[in-house]
Amino acid sequence: MDRATPTGTPEYVAEVAETASGPVEYAVVGTGTPVVVVHGSPGGIDAAALMARILPRDGVAAILLSRPGYLRTPLAGREGIDEQADLLAALLDHLGIDRAGVYTWSGGGPAGYRLAVRHPRRVTALVANAAVSRAYEAPRQDLATRLMFTTAPGQWLLRLLAAHQPEQYIRGALASEGDLTEEQLAQRVQEVLADPAKRDLALALGPTAVPDAHRRAGYRNDLDRFAAITSLELEKVAAPTLVVQGSADSDVPPADSTFAADTIPDAELLTLDTGTHLALYTHPDAAAAQARVVAFLQGR
Repeated sequence: MDRATPTGTPEYVAEVAETASGPVEYAVVGTGTPVVVVHGSPGGIDAAALMARILPRDGVAAILLSRPGYLRTPLAGREGIDEQADLLAALLDHLGIDRAGVYTWSGGGPAGYRLAVRHPRRVTALVANAAVSRAYEAPRQDLATRLMFTTAPGQWLLRLLAAHQPEQYIRGALASEGDLTEEQLAQRVQEVLADPAKRDLALALGPTAVPDAHRRAGYRNDLDRFAAITSLELEKVAAPTLVVQGSADSDVPPADSTFAADTIPDAELLTLDTGTHLALYTHPDAAAAQARVVAFLQGR
C-alpha cells in the first residue's frame, strides 16, 4: 500500500511482515538511527507516517506500523498491551535491528512503555508524546460528535470540510483536543493555517483518527485495555526518556505525563504551554520541541 505526500511522492510503501508474534503491517522510511513509531488510538500506519514527518529522512530510519486491530494488522492473539509490546520487539527481530529508539503518542503510550519495560536491551531512547500512562477512559462525546466520527455520512462530511473549509476543520480539531479560550483558539488556528507543514498535517491526521471499519477493532480493544490498566511498571523503564505534553490537552490528561516523568528514573518533561493534544505538531514552539525530540532519539 503506497501513501503519497501532498507533493505526490510516495511517503511510504507498506507490507505485512510475518513475525514470531504474528503478522504486522509496517514500512521503513529514511536512513540512520532506527526509531519505532507507535501511533495512537485510533490510528494506523498512516498516522505513524504523519508522526514521522518530524524525523529527518537522512538521520532517522523510521519504522512505521499498524498496531493490532488497525488496518492490515490483525487483532486476534495480540489484544493485551504486553502482547503488543512483544510484537514491536518481534518486528525489530524481523528487520534484523538489535536496538532502536521509540517514539510513541497518545494511545501508543502503553505499548511503548511496556516495550521499554519488557525488552530493556532493545530500547535506546524513549519519547512519549501526550501518552497514556495510567488507567484511561476516553472523554465523553456528545451525540453530534459521535455521529460525526462513527458513521459513514459523518466521516464523509469530515472529508468534505477538510477539502473545502480547512479553517473550520482545523478549528474543530484543535477545539476538540484542547482546553483553549476562544482567543487562544482563534490565534492557534491562524498560526496553523499560516504554516504549510502544520496545516497539511492537521488536515491529513483527521481521517487516520476515525474509528471506521478498518480501525474499529483496534480502537475498542485499546479502550478496554486502557481502562483496566493497574500499573505499566514505569519505574522499571531504564532507557533515557523524554515526556512531551501540552498543558491544555483535553484528550490525554497532562497528569499522565507528569506521572510518567515523576515515575520513570531520570525522565525529562517538556511542557508546551497552552498546547493541545496536537501540541508537538501545531504549537508555536513546535519546531524547537521537534528538534529536541529528534536529538533525544539520536542520542544527542
